[in-house]
Amino acid sequence: MEGRNSTGDFLSKDISISTLETNIRAFNGPNDTSYCDIKFQTMILLSLITSLFGMVLNAIVLWLLGFQMHRNAFLVYILNLAVADFLFLFSQFVYCVLVIIYTIDSISIDMISFLTFMPTFPYLLGLSIITTISVERCLSVMWPIWYHCKCPRHTSAVICVLLWALSLVFTFLDGKTYYLLFPYLRFSWTFTFETLEIIITVWTILLFVVLCGSSLILLVRIFCGSQRIPVTRLYVTIALTVLFFLIFDLPFGIYWLLDQWIDRYCYIYDEIIFLSCINSCANPIIYFLVGSITNHSSFKMKTLKLFLERAMQDTPEEKEGVESGS
Repeated sequence: MEGRNSTGDFLSKDISISTLETNIRAFNGPNDTSYCDIKFQTMILLSLITSLFGMVLNAIVLWLLGFQMHRNAFLVYILNLAVADFLFLFSQFVYCVLVIIYTIDSISIDMISFLTFMPTFPYLLGLSIITTISVERCLSVMWPIWYHCKCPRHTSAVICVLLWALSLVFTFLDGKTYYLLFPYLRFSWTFTFETLEIIITVWTILLFVVLCGSSLILLVRIFCGSQRIPVTRLYVTIALTVLFFLIFDLPFGIYWLLDQWIDRYCYIYDEIIFLSCINSCANPIIYFLVGSITNHSSFKMKTLKLFLERAMQDTPEEKEGVESGS
C-alpha cells in the first residue's frame, strides 16, 4: 500500500506535530492572527466546554445504570456505550487543557500530539457497540422466536468484553499510535504493520456498512411492508442514536482512515473532533428526551432514572398506557 511504510507514517506524524505546534503557539494571540489561528482557538474552547458538559451527562447515565437500575441485555450495551463516550470526552478534555497549558508553560508537544490519537480507542468501541445494538435489534425483528429462545443469557456481556479487547488491540497496533509510543522501533515489522492497518481499515469499514444496513432494515420493517412492527421508545432511541452518529461521528472515522491523504491546511482535526464531542454529549440527552415524552414530572434525579427506563422500553405507547392505567 503506497505511503503505508514506516517512514511515511513517521513523516505523517512529524507533519501533524509541526502543524499542531504552529496552531497551539497561535493560541497566545499574536498580532498577525490568521483565520486558521482563530478557528483553532475557537474549536479548542468549544471542545473544552462540550467535553466537560458531556462528561457530566454520561457520568449521570453511568451512575443510574451502574447503581440504580436492574440491567437487561440492552442496558448492558448502553452502559458500555456511555463508558466509551465518557472516555472519548475525557481524552478530548485533557487534550484541550494541555493545549491551554502549553501556551502558559512549556510542556512536551509530543504529549499533546499523542492525545490526538487517544480518542481512537473509545471511538472504535462506541462504533462497535452501536453496530451491535442495531444488529441485535434487527435479528430480534427478523427472527424473533429464534432470537428470544436461542440467544444465550449473557450474550451482551460477552460481546462487550470482546469488543473492548478488539478495540484496544486495534488501537494499539495501529501504526500511528505504535510509532508515537515506540518511536525508536519505527523501522521494525513494516510488513506486519501494513497488514494490520489493512485489517483495521477493513474492520472499520465493515462496521460502517453493517450499521447502515441493519439500521435500514429496521426502518423498513417499522414503516413499510405488511408486517410492520409497532414503534416503541426503544426503537426511537436507537434510531436517534444511529442518526446522530452518522451525522456527527462518522467524519472522525473517515478522517482517521484517510488522514494521510487529507490536506492538512488549517488542521481540520479540531472541527472533526468537536463534532464527535457533540455526538457523545447527545446520547444521554437522547435517552432523557425520549423518556420524558408525555411525562410531566418535576426535574429530580429519580425522574432522570424514570426517563432512562422509559427510553429503553420496548412496549408500544398504547400498551404502556393501559399498563400504567391498570
